[in-house]
Amino acid sequence: MARVTGIGGVFFKSTSDHKALAAWYSDNLGLTLEKWGGVILRWPDDPAEDRGLTVWHVAERDSKWFSPSESSFMINYRVDDLTALLAQLKKNGIEVVKGPDSEDNGIFAWIMDPDGNKIELWEPKKKNP
Repeated sequence: MARVTGIGGVFFKSTSDHKALAAWYSDNLGLTLEKWGGVILRWPDDPAEDRGLTVWHVAERDSKWFSPSESSFMINYRVDDLTALLAQLKKNGIEVVKGPDSEDNGIFAWIMDPDGNKIELWEPKKKNP
């Protein structure tokens, strides 16, 4: 059977100014925008214990996981230093909706983007030396 081997991209429509929203992600989450307006994220040098992976999951219809967002999706971004990123976000006036929370596979926190989409930030566990 042919099968999916990974996530090739994440694409979503802005409810406002798409260029301003892309700039918000660049300014606040450090995503480097390419000339064509998107971002390329690469796995080879990921310092995490899992060496880079993408999780795919379908939530139940009545799930509150994405709250307070009304969107039917939430994107999880891997980050290299959640503590520093949260400090940077707070400095930029962005409210942390929840977290940071420690789990078996790393540390998580949640924020909202200007279009009302909930964002999950995840610092995976680092490789043991």
